[in-house]
Amino acid sequence: MSYKNLEIWTLSKELVIEIKTTFQLPKFEQFEEAQLIRRSMKSVKSNPVEGYGRRRYKQEFIRFLIFSISSLYETPDHLETLFDTGSLNDKFIFEDLSKKIIMLRKKFIRFLKVVELHHNDKQISSKSTK
Repeated sequence: MSYKNLEIWTLSKELVIEIKTTFQLPKFEQFEEAQLIRRSMKSVKSNPVEGYGRRRYKQEFIRFLIFSISSLYETPDHLETLFDTGSLNDKFIFEDLSKKIIMLRKKFIRFLKVVELHHNDKQISSKSTK
């Protein structure tokens, strides 16, 4: 099994691409909030990869999953700032991205619980996040 088989990684990858291509922002926001959003979402995607590489050590794996969950709290805050200031003025995009981020955060939290409970099992199923 590979980290690429994890549903949380696949969904994270899709969301990183969607956030990068979904909305256009004023130039000044491209170097502030937009950059923070892209970085936090890339962190969501890459932390499980690093944690997976250290999965032999349960606490290391858990630590990197928690980093991703933390970023899934950070990202909507940045989106909300953009929406509240009018830099992101498409309500549909804002609500759609927010919904997807919340759904992904719930999947990460469920996966974290599975890792905490079943770390030494032979195989942690990617279906455990559903």
